[in-house]
Amino acid sequence: MHWKRKHVLVTGGASFIGSHLVDKLLSLGAFVKVADDFSSGRLENLEYPLSSRGSGVWEWKDLVVHQGDLKDKAFTKLMVKDVDVTFHLAALHGGRGYIHTHPAQCCTNMMLDQLVFEESYKAGVERICFASSACVYPSYLQEKTGSHYLLRENDADPFVRDKAFADLEYGWAKFMGEMTLKAYHKQYGWNTSSVRIFTAYGPRENETHAIMALIAKAFVRMDPFGIWGTGEQDRNFTYVSDIVDALVLAAEKINDGAPINAGRDDRITLNDASEQVFEIIGWRPKKIVHDLTKPQGVASRAADLTRAKRILGFKPAVSYREGFKRTIEWYFASKKREEVKAKLDSLLMER
Repeated sequence: MHWKRKHVLVTGGASFIGSHLVDKLLSLGAFVKVADDFSSGRLENLEYPLSSRGSGVWEWKDLVVHQGDLKDKAFTKLMVKDVDVTFHLAALHGGRGYIHTHPAQCCTNMMLDQLVFEESYKAGVERICFASSACVYPSYLQEKTGSHYLLRENDADPFVRDKAFADLEYGWAKFMGEMTLKAYHKQYGWNTSSVRIFTAYGPRENETHAIMALIAKAFVRMDPFGIWGTGEQDRNFTYVSDIVDALVLAAEKINDGAPINAGRDDRITLNDASEQVFEIIGWRPKKIVHDLTKPQGVASRAADLTRAKRILGFKPAVSYREGFKRTIEWYFASKKREEVKAKLDSLLMER
């Protein structure tokens, strides 16, 4: 499909990943509508000379931004009107600390998802792409540090015993969203897709997520330097531009609601990631402390990309070092050390 002159809705479009997706779609020539309540997103993430039209609406050329609650049916109906493609990224979310301490808020995502799906379909939206998560995968497949196992799409299936075992309430909510979109395709033939996002990071992300938390601590020269857990838990941290490419490709090439992985098939421990951050910054703490009282999530996580390569032609392009370097440069250029230092503890736990 061609994006030029397409009318595209991005829910959560002022968020970390959402704002980068908006950048991509505008570069492809689309008309982009953003719907965001700014609970975690920020208008400043949309780095355009937006002008206010009043009543929570801003615009610039082919971009219009609406502030509102997508759990409000009237607002959602307005957002999906005259839209060709919906990218649904809006959700209450955060890093490991947030999803451990805000289970009820994570459950509200199911209400939000169902309303966006239903109103998009009723409005005649041609296709919808849902931002799902690696948290849908059973945690028992991710219990051993140093694992070489790659998570395959069929490792998580709501209709197969022992494969319906998502990670906390946040993971279950994402799982239900995937199942719903498959049902819409099955019953109505609607063009749907779900992208399982693995540990995204990059500019505009907040400090509740691991890489940005490490960068923030290094930015304020925390010493002793705290790492949650043993630091031997590993992840396939994936740079945001690679995630965005996967979302766009999935919307173009998947119609049947089948989920697909967006991430990396290699991994790095938090200890090794910290060392790379120290090296790039040119500073290292005298002492590192591993805080075993903090949530640390699964022991090991990485994605099997066989299906993504075959169907989407997707392969992550940004290396760990290059991604960390870009993110550090953005953080150091956009933050003030004293402000971060004063509220670092709350930044690490809130979304």
